[in-house]
Amino acid sequence: MDRIAIVAGIRTPFCKMGTSFNNLSAQELGRIAAREVIERQELDVKLIDEVIFGCVGQPAEAANIARVVALLAGVPKTTPAVTVHRNCASGIEAVVNAAIKIRAGEGSVFLTGGTESMSNIPFFLSKQYQEILTGISRAKTLPEKLQGFAKIRPHHFLSPRIGLQLGLTDPVCGLNMGQTAEVLAKEFGITRRQQDEFALGSHQKAIAGRAVLREEMVPVIPGPKYKEAVIDDNGPREGQTMEALAKLKPFFERGTGTVTAGNSSQITDGACALLVASELRAKVLGMKPLGYIRSFAFAGVEPNRMGIGPAHAIPMALKKAGMKLSDVQAFEINEAFAAQVLACLRALSSEKFAKDFGYEGHTGDIDPAKLNINGGAIALGHPVGTSGARLILTMLKHLNRNNLNCGVVSLCVGGGQGAAVVLER
Repeated sequence: MDRIAIVAGIRTPFCKMGTSFNNLSAQELGRIAAREVIERQELDVKLIDEVIFGCVGQPAEAANIARVVALLAGVPKTTPAVTVHRNCASGIEAVVNAAIKIRAGEGSVFLTGGTESMSNIPFFLSKQYQEILTGISRAKTLPEKLQGFAKIRPHHFLSPRIGLQLGLTDPVCGLNMGQTAEVLAKEFGITRRQQDEFALGSHQKAIAGRAVLREEMVPVIPGPKYKEAVIDDNGPREGQTMEALAKLKPFFERGTGTVTAGNSSQITDGACALLVASELRAKVLGMKPLGYIRSFAFAGVEPNRMGIGPAHAIPMALKKAGMKLSDVQAFEINEAFAAQVLACLRALSSEKFAKDFGYEGHTGDIDPAKLNINGGAIALGHPVGTSGARLILTMLKHLNRNNLNCGVVSLCVGGGQGAAVVLER
């Protein structure tokens, strides 16, 4: 069967919420990445069969944001576009959707990726207040309007519901994502110090890998007031220390908790675009692929243990690829939380876990030297709809740079899922 090629990719730098990209919309970030990958490939946009982008906090002013990104990036209006949403794995979902459509004969060249502006996820007003405002707008006389205004209680009605907070809270189990990490920390006996050591390592690797990370980025000038372009992710901290991390209080479970803002992923803005094509089409067009998708898998887990998702998705993807964990030369596991990644590593190395879930032969110990070589979301950030695409790009760049043949990327997914993709060069 014709292999699925990742022909090219680019991303914006990742910037912490409320910083350099504060005034850039998700659609503009997506446009920047999409247009850059098109121009670097000197691709005739008429060859694109469809645009598929992931986005979680989809802006109300850019419904079906993939279509908006496509048109802003110069893709013809006759080319369809669709937005996908699988929470943290939305960027992977976009790529996988393209792969499935290529295999089904529904196209051979797809522009995919993810975009997210967590700075611009809105606040919401209560339903009761909405109804009052609707009544006022429909009132035909001044007395009717005044009656409506009289119902408003500023202290009660004007307290906003924070969209980001709502999105990061599971509606089924009632826990926010940080609380689910606390569940895993307790289950696997992961200490605060172990989490902080992992977080420190993420920052140190990101700082050390800054030059190579630039290879996957396009510089971005955030606006006319900026004299210089943003060329690096602004999350990694050069002066990060264990002492500084130890001073942070538990953020999600006061008192006895171990998950802090320092050992959790950063809330971030950014976009990533990947060009996906069939191997034959890429060859005909003279494109040299970064690599190929060998297999992919999605797993469902308990919502209150959502962080364990990669420990299930990785062996499932390896089994589909006919591979063992020991065959993999590099791993990217999204660092939603240090506790979550550490829990996945312990689960994968457990013979009981492998036996209980039928993963024998596809699990094992992951060498820390092969994991998140240039840091992860604790340092780089986690723009949720983008991260899956970023992991694929980072991995393929790493494989090519180091003459490696096979890598695995994986994420836990809010709501209780895991996603994994096996990539080969």
